[in-house]
Amino acid sequence: MLHQLGNQNSILNQYIAEVRDVEIQKDSLRFRKNMERLGEIFAYEISKHLEWEDKEVITPLGEANCKVLKSQPVVATILRAGLPMHNGILNIFDRAENAFISAYRKHHKNGSFTIQVEYASCPSLDDKVLILSDPMLATGGSMVLTYKELLSKGKPKHTHIVSILGSVEGVEYVKKHLPTSNFTLWLGAIDDELTAKGYIVPGLGDAGDLAYGDKL
Repeated sequence: MLHQLGNQNSILNQYIAEVRDVEIQKDSLRFRKNMERLGEIFAYEISKHLEWEDKEVITPLGEANCKVLKSQPVVATILRAGLPMHNGILNIFDRAENAFISAYRKHHKNGSFTIQVEYASCPSLDDKVLILSDPMLATGGSMVLTYKELLSKGKPKHTHIVSILGSVEGVEYVKKHLPTSNFTLWLGAIDDELTAKGYIVPGLGDAGDLAYGDKL
């Protein structure tokens, strides 16, 4: 299932406009904050699709029948670009377990690149809800490889994949290579183009560099 939140008018679209804006991008603190805000919005929307249960809560004046999450999700992200968005999701699911994956593009002299996954820190995923975030779903390759790497830590009962921006090609790649029965894809917007180097157009540039500075 695909949810494109930007199709509905909400403050999410304001934040997406700001993370795209080359002038606002000059303020890395604001860029990170907007990414965090977007993570919070996605987490709130995902919460509507989780399992809830009744709980009697003692108040100073009596008892209240409340709805609470039946279980906490595992919140995972791809380093380093995903950290601000991860923090936003974690602000909402503040009792969640966490997972971090080191994945990057290894560029070759002929102009091509391959995705390398080097490290994953993750709790058991067996029968848990996994929320896997990465700001950009460009080719879809890193997201698929990351998901397959995490399967070595157990089989989640459902996976929510979250990206602020995606490409048409990336969305199709994920749909083709991930099981359709137990995953949901959440996007803010989908752009049509993808460059030869795998960058989304118009996109927003390199999210990791914009958040934390240029890398060698």
